[in-house]
Amino acid sequence: MGEITNTNEITDPADLRRLLGDPVPRAVSKERVALHRRDRDWIAASPFLVLATSDADGNCDASPKGDPAGFVHVIDDHTLAIPERPGNRRADGYLNILSNPHVGLIFLVPGRTETLRVNGRARLVREAAYFDDMVVRGHRPILAVEVDIEQIFFHCAKAFLRSNLWDPQRWPVSDLPSPAQLVKELQPEVTETVEELERHYAPANYETKLYQS
Repeated sequence: MGEITNTNEITDPADLRRLLGDPVPRAVSKERVALHRRDRDWIAASPFLVLATSDADGNCDASPKGDPAGFVHVIDDHTLAIPERPGNRRADGYLNILSNPHVGLIFLVPGRTETLRVNGRARLVREAAYFDDMVVRGHRPILAVEVDIEQIFFHCAKAFLRSNLWDPQRWPVSDLPSPAQLVKELQPEVTETVEELERHYAPANYETKLYQS
């Protein structure tokens, strides 16, 4: 196959706007800079968010964060705190924040097709009084991401409606490989057998280690 040359790339903001059109006033005016009580309600009901970061060179990362609903601590109307939980220790997002504090958050609530979007500036803290309020199964976070809110708004439901994300009847039948099979295929340096990896990634085994460092 020969090289494909893209002659229709959009590089000018004006061209993009001519293609998409202008946003309706309702979409523009929904931006806020401080938490409303309805934002607080949504955050309290959310067990899952995505944290988007990039480093100083623009290399991006999007990391899922999940815990019992309400795991994100509201410090005040302008500040949130996301607890650290044990993971793979890559710390991609955390390292990004050290070189570029700008972050984006998307809060999900199961069954709801809207999302809450927060953009702001983040910092890492190793201790704060509110850490005691973020203990889960005896695990007290060793750090948290504090986010100073610069922009907050609710995002419409169209993406979730198009994807049927919350409708089990519309979920596709998948023959995708298991996590163990993916690791064995994509990481040839891993020495464990598929059977050993299957035991490691088994939900029951993962459940016992969710809050172990």
